[in-house]
Amino acid sequence: MRKNEEYGVDWSWHDANGLGRVVNVSGTMTSLGGSVTSKRVAEATAAVMPRFVKMHELQARASEVIARLTGAEAGFLTASASAGITLAIAGCLTGLDPAKVEALPLEPGPDNGVAVQMGHLCEYGAPVAQAVALAGGKLHIVGQSTLTRDYQLEAALEGACAALYVVSHHVVDYGMMPLDRFVEICHAKGVPVIVDAASEYDLTGMLAKGADIAIYSGHKFLGGPTSGIVAGRRDLVRAAYLQNIGIGRGMKIGKESIAGAIAAMEQWLERDHAAVRAEETRALEMWQAACALPGITALPLPDPTDNPLERLRVFVDPAKAGASAAQFAVAFGRLDPPIVVRGHEVEKGYFDLDPCNLTPGQAELVRDALPRVLSAPEEASAIDARTAHSDTRNGGTQSYLDWLS
Repeated sequence: MRKNEEYGVDWSWHDANGLGRVVNVSGTMTSLGGSVTSKRVAEATAAVMPRFVKMHELQARASEVIARLTGAEAGFLTASASAGITLAIAGCLTGLDPAKVEALPLEPGPDNGVAVQMGHLCEYGAPVAQAVALAGGKLHIVGQSTLTRDYQLEAALEGACAALYVVSHHVVDYGMMPLDRFVEICHAKGVPVIVDAASEYDLTGMLAKGADIAIYSGHKFLGGPTSGIVAGRRDLVRAAYLQNIGIGRGMKIGKESIAGAIAAMEQWLERDHAAVRAEETRALEMWQAACALPGITALPLPDPTDNPLERLRVFVDPAKAGASAAQFAVAFGRLDPPIVVRGHEVEKGYFDLDPCNLTPGQAELVRDALPRVLSAPEEASAIDARTAHSDTRNGGTQSYLDWLS
């Protein structure tokens, strides 16, 4: 019997397929599969696979559910939220003209600007700028990295087909224009606003503030198969959907993912959000108590984009703890099974623990691993500190470079 079996974690699928076990306390990360689904969603995904279905009819069914979920006039599903950005921008370029759709991205027409605040040009696994370019859009960068002024957006809207607003913990968190003002200025110039809200819990607020299109992940908080939700104005949704005869062909979504995403959205509408939050809080409280160690300070902190959840931020004083936050983050990843912490900002002296998407037994497994690693810094301190910090910045790309090497 392998170590950690006493927690009752179900590793049967990993073991049967010869794949490594992993405990994810970093959040809904694409590199770890996005999220875990419920039995209901898994069954809906599997049920359609041995059957043919009219895909436009299935997407129309998805549109009905998206409308109920978000308050949008219409919506559709695509391969990912990133694909949703590209398709929405393309729809703003082409409208319902199939010839223009086929001309993208090489011949987008003269007014192909897409206004984006400089502080929103983040990287979420790929550059936001690339999602714009794939549609044939030309970036009109607004303001500076830490400050956007109204007149700068007004100027950037000349020759623009759309404006993109990004809501994410990856963007600059001060000096950016609030969404309602961003929308007001864009609409005064007749420019539609697309909001990338891939990792957001609030599925109605962006459209309620005037956004013309809001894009969400169908698999992160919603717990569906990998997918992107495009929701908003009917005319723009239809134009974005038409891109499936052009650049959207490589971004298409299958019947199984549509069926699973529909089930996930319906499940979200029925979800006991308070009960889920209570279970997440229970995990945070356990972990915080387990971190009462020399050189370690653990505090539950709210999500930076106001999602209704908290993560445990573990501050590390290397002089007292015996190793740095980056070294400890690597050490957790070397356990059996690996515990992947949220180490985006370890250079600031902390890492985070995210309680979303835990499976039964994993909260307790993490609770017991925390003092075992943090109170025995010998292994962590033996990890090269500079490499540990460098891996935080470069690891995402390096993992692709190392694949099959």
